[in-house]
Amino acid sequence: MTGPTLAADRPWAWSLARWNEILAVGCIFDTKEYVDGRIVGNKNCYYLWNKSEKMTTNSIVRKLPIGIQTFKKIREGNYVYVDKTEWVWRMASLETPFFLSRPRRFGKSLLLSTFEAYFSGRKDLFKGLAIERLEQDWIEYPVIHLDLNAKKFDTGQDLVRLIDRQLLVYEAVYGSSEADETIDDRLSTLLRLIYEQTGKRVVVLVDEYDKPLLQSFDKEELQEEYRLMLKAFYGVFKSADRYLRFVFLTGVTKFSQVSVFSDLNQLNDISMDWQFATVCGITREELEINFVPEIEALGKKNDWSFFEVVEQMERNYDGYHFHPDGVGMFNPFSVLNAFNKLELESYWFQTGTPTFLVSLLQKSNYDLRLLMDGIEAPASSFSEYRVDIDNPIPLIYQSGYLTIKDYDKRFRSYLLGFPNEEVKYGFLSFLVP
Repeated sequence: MTGPTLAADRPWAWSLARWNEILAVGCIFDTKEYVDGRIVGNKNCYYLWNKSEKMTTNSIVRKLPIGIQTFKKIREGNYVYVDKTEWVWRMASLETPFFLSRPRRFGKSLLLSTFEAYFSGRKDLFKGLAIERLEQDWIEYPVIHLDLNAKKFDTGQDLVRLIDRQLLVYEAVYGSSEADETIDDRLSTLLRLIYEQTGKRVVVLVDEYDKPLLQSFDKEELQEEYRLMLKAFYGVFKSADRYLRFVFLTGVTKFSQVSVFSDLNQLNDISMDWQFATVCGITREELEINFVPEIEALGKKNDWSFFEVVEQMERNYDGYHFHPDGVGMFNPFSVLNAFNKLELESYWFQTGTPTFLVSLLQKSNYDLRLLMDGIEAPASSFSEYRVDIDNPIPLIYQSGYLTIKDYDKRFRSYLLGFPNEEVKYGFLSFLVP
């Protein structure tokens, strides 16, 4: 090895010439000291090595957070973490309610968990991350974290029971009112009681807000029941605005008929926002900087160079674009599994197509073979969406099976296509089982 760079010589400060020099010599990685496979220290510096110096597959053992969606568990367990905390800080500094749509297994739940840790004042969990140098105050706020992705929805009471159990956790701490008969009344009272008892406004995080609607799209009566319940429940965010510090919702799609979007006209939908296009997923730069040991191990096992590994992974797992000018994003679930198993397989696609999408496609007369060469879709179909059996394209895109390839500004129309080979060949096998 050539020895460490200076501590102040950080990658984000390097010039283009410096990067070219590094690419000509070798690679960089954040070094850690290991004893019996355990991390015992972090030197926080970057090393270069000559291409002729090969790392052995087991020379560095790191824990990959496959299936882990809790920020606290990742940080305390010394799992590899791609730092997204600058975006967390930027959004948290605003008080506008946010909505983010991303495909399944793309990091939405981990993002919400990161917000929860930040607003809970857990400065210790952010040591060494970008937010540590940005945040000065670390004020602790009360947080309500609701998850609607926890079960299957078959009846109206399924939704009530799910939310009931989650509200009871917070009511046990802050109290409730016997006069409240509905989940929306209980949420409204809870927000008021928390504010009155703590003197602080409340952070509300809702994961998979649209799961009940997606699962019931083909059951008109049940979906209407869910729609009315959720309309009232999410409508509380408008009436209780004075008690709220921050609101963030995630889901697959933006349903036009749910009042969280019609009533909260200030809701900031960042799903196709250029400045937040990289908040979930992994960029190529992040892959090359954060996963050097894993890339080396995968290359050694398959007799590929560093850049051949990256190119292979780019072909299979990259290509998701959430804005016409946004950089390509790697699917984090497939990336982590490929590094863990040292094989390039269809990890994301093999986890199964969502039930609601399968049902929609089975009922639709849309010729899915039209997707093979790309398909155009008007921008309006993504801003306010209703499940449409005759036009499944927006839902196919938001579920992660299509991505943005181009955009016609004059006609405000997107060109959509498969993001990568994993999705393309997986979708072909879905069409021809």
